[in-house]
Amino acid sequence: MELEKRFLSGFLEDLNANRITLPTLPEVAMRVRKLVQDPHVTAVQVEKLINMDMALSARLLKVVNSPAYRGSSPIDNLRVAITRLGTDMIRNLVTSLVMEQLYQSQATHPLIKNYMKSLWQHSTKVATLSQVICKHFTDLRPDHALLAGLVHDIGILPVLSRVELHPELLKDTAALETVMRRLHTMVGPTILEEWSFPQEIVNVAAEHEDITLKREGPVEYVDVVIVANLHSHIGTQHRLAKIDWDTIPAFERLGMTPEESMKAMEEAQGELREAQALLRG
Repeated sequence: MELEKRFLSGFLEDLNANRITLPTLPEVAMRVRKLVQDPHVTAVQVEKLINMDMALSARLLKVVNSPAYRGSSPIDNLRVAITRLGTDMIRNLVTSLVMEQLYQSQATHPLIKNYMKSLWQHSTKVATLSQVICKHFTDLRPDHALLAGLVHDIGILPVLSRVELHPELLKDTAALETVMRRLHTMVGPTILEEWSFPQEIVNVAAEHEDITLKREGPVEYVDVVIVANLHSHIGTQHRLAKIDWDTIPAFERLGMTPEESMKAMEEAQGELREAQALLRG
């Protein structure tokens, strides 16, 4: 407990004093996000920038031809994809596809490397579940939901970086889990604000652990991610696997029962597997 307190207080003190190094968005995502902020940007300009990374452009074409985005006819080139889907959606998809770079840890400690790998796998699972839930149960944007699910735990990254400097914490798994759980919703929103993400996605990073909180107003992306996160832990020993879903307001806000959500996710298994494979490259 003393170890947790020292780490928590030191981390928060440094966070408030801007002494924590926050992860930066991969360069291609930053450039695309900046470019599409221009209201006069053309599909040709966006295509030219993305085509500078041939592997990314190939993956992007795979995604836009997947069941989640495919229209009545296949898309065979990037410019058609940008024109058909719009620059805003392309921006979100590019950001989602390059996010894995942040989880390819340079850490030397094997436990940190394992945490980073597991975190990426969990994030892609929550992202694809969020996309499917959003598509079938809301009028919100599935590409926003995908990105929200992908970054909901982004605040864990700087915590893990800091933990490597405190090897004694690595010997206490329970203490490590506690500090990650308590800190990631504090630092995650700061990261996403630095990246100029929309407020509704910043809110997901801040509030997705508040699973029993009753929210007012229309359904939000945080509701989608809360339900997706619960689904992601089914069959595990995670603390969220032991929660009574009937106590979670997000199901009602999404207009479904826990049973209906289970049935929908079972029916979408093929779609979920394909979407996860696309995100994981």
